[in-house]
Amino acid sequence: MVEIIFQNRLDAIRFFNYLQKWLNNNPDYENILLIEDRHIVKIVKDSFTNDILEVIKNAFYEFITTIKRDDWLRGILENQYYYEDAYEQQQILDIIYSVLDGQREDLSVFLKETNLEPIIREAIGHVLHDNVSFSFDSLLKFRLRPYLQQLENYVEISIDEYKMEQEYQMFVHMLREFLADRNPKMNLLHLLLDDDITFYDEQYVEIKRGELAKMIDRKLLVNHPVYIDSASIAPLLSLAPTKIFLYTKNPEAPLVRTIKNIFEERVIIKSYQALRELKYKEFGDTSFEGHA
Repeated sequence: MVEIIFQNRLDAIRFFNYLQKWLNNNPDYENILLIEDRHIVKIVKDSFTNDILEVIKNAFYEFITTIKRDDWLRGILENQYYYEDAYEQQQILDIIYSVLDGQREDLSVFLKETNLEPIIREAIGHVLHDNVSFSFDSLLKFRLRPYLQQLENYVEISIDEYKMEQEYQMFVHMLREFLADRNPKMNLLHLLLDDDITFYDEQYVEIKRGELAKMIDRKLLVNHPVYIDSASIAPLLSLAPTKIFLYTKNPEAPLVRTIKNIFEERVIIKSYQALRELKYKEFGDTSFEGHA
């Protein structure tokens, strides 16, 4: 027999339903009981093979990481950081899960521990064996405390990222409004993003830095000195071209993303090689060779 005692009825019901999905198709189990009034899930069997115990451990692991983890993360957000709005919670949770899934290496570098699975499996292995009765909340309080502490770290860096993303969205919105009030100074601009950023006019003639500096609307730098990059965003907004052909090796680069977000449908992403081929084909110009 294995008996797991929960502090509340809902957790007992959820684990019972979850465990049934794991064991119902296994002919080597006899019965799973849910004692609702005592919040107990009991797996009745004369003896457990190692295989059956592993199935129960895996079910318990999945219950923790797919159901309870979400509860705990929302609890941390609400009780420690006072994020009570469900939409805001979900936005932060999406960031947390992207880090947990290994999709955000830029954030995972700030964490001391990124592989949390061994912590959970070791805790389960200590308490779950044949002929045992244990409290889930005692497991949480003692064995899983290091895991919960790690989740707090994930929440902290994800909140910071969420705040930065909010500031970024406000920044983009502000610049879109600035752009909407400007008349285009150019119909078409070619923009090459390499180690540096290079501007070309409609005839593929490079616009030198000195010329660009003269074109910049000084109100941008005076009103928003912290946010506006005088080498890229400021001249682009000042010229307000109707269309931008943006040539890059990395369409997912942060600056490319920002330009696309500000100028939206005005931007057309081109391959890095395309500008060199066009310049050579139309003008016999080899000056772009150095960018290859």
